[in-house]
Amino acid sequence: MTQRRGRAVDLRSDTVTTPTSEMRRAMAEAEVGDDVYGEDPTVNRLESLAASLLGKEAALYVPSGTMANQLAMHVLGRPGTEVLCADRSHVYRHEAAAAPGNSGLQMHPLWDLPDGVRSAIAGVDHHLPVPSMVVIENTYMALSGAPIDADEMKVLCAIAHEGDLPVHVDGARIWNASIALGVAPSELAAPADTVMFCLSKGLAAPVGSLLCGPVDVVAAARVQRSRWGGGMRQAGVIAAAGIVALETMVERLADDHERARRLAGEIAARWPGSVDPSSVRTNIVCADLAKLPEPFVDALGASGVRVGTIDPRTVRFVTHKDVDDDAITATIDALDRMVA
Repeated sequence: MTQRRGRAVDLRSDTVTTPTSEMRRAMAEAEVGDDVYGEDPTVNRLESLAASLLGKEAALYVPSGTMANQLAMHVLGRPGTEVLCADRSHVYRHEAAAAPGNSGLQMHPLWDLPDGVRSAIAGVDHHLPVPSMVVIENTYMALSGAPIDADEMKVLCAIAHEGDLPVHVDGARIWNASIALGVAPSELAAPADTVMFCLSKGLAAPVGSLLCGPVDVVAAARVQRSRWGGGMRQAGVIAAAGIVALETMVERLADDHERARRLAGEIAARWPGSVDPSSVRTNIVCADLAKLPEPFVDALGASGVRVGTIDPRTVRFVTHKDVDDDAITATIDALDRMVA
């Protein structure tokens, strides 16, 4: 079997998810108003719900996770300074070098975040660039979606705050971290100043992310959202799907995690050293491309399984609500054909 009922198995990203029937009904029936005037009741409800769930004072609905991250860095950072982040983080590698252009910020990637933040803070006394904030990615996508637990978040934020650096959490998949760790997302975000999360990844809503934080920070981000062309009008039509996503799609993320672990084990069994199955705790499997046969991505594609790469050395498989057990079996069948 090369395809499931004529459809490819799409493991490129959890952004390819399609909205549920309940989401579509909610979108069709959504009460709307002009969000730029603050008059869309559905957007207002979504923002209030997000802020409450993440334990922050306020929230702002924006079109994408990248915009949410960029808004946080623009408001919390200072032009001519550095943003400290992990060396393979999304804000550094996958946002088209937006921070320098948007906000005059230099990204400073670190191999070891706790020690790296300490060193960067101390470096100011030795004529090194001044850092103005820290970004923590949870889950950390490039390490097979590794979740960062509450204790580690507290340590990282304490180090930053001791140096008077605000902390933003790129929590695009913080709900995956929450399910994997068995703690509320508000606990993971508690020590940070701001946090964003995506509705359009594992939660399967069609559009949008939320930036959550203090009232004044969110207000400043709202102004900047308009400057960047992100003001939306009757956005309740799409916000309605986000409310359904938060109310109905969180607990099922555990199914995605189980399927990712199964897939990781099958890949490791065929190509030892390509991935460590024990490191796969959420919905992402990152495998060492050098350990895999050439041309791996194209060969899988020819068998009806779509995967992608995140850098020259890493191929990524992402499970989501549109990938069921049969899809994983079909993927394993395709892997078997590659080793036959």
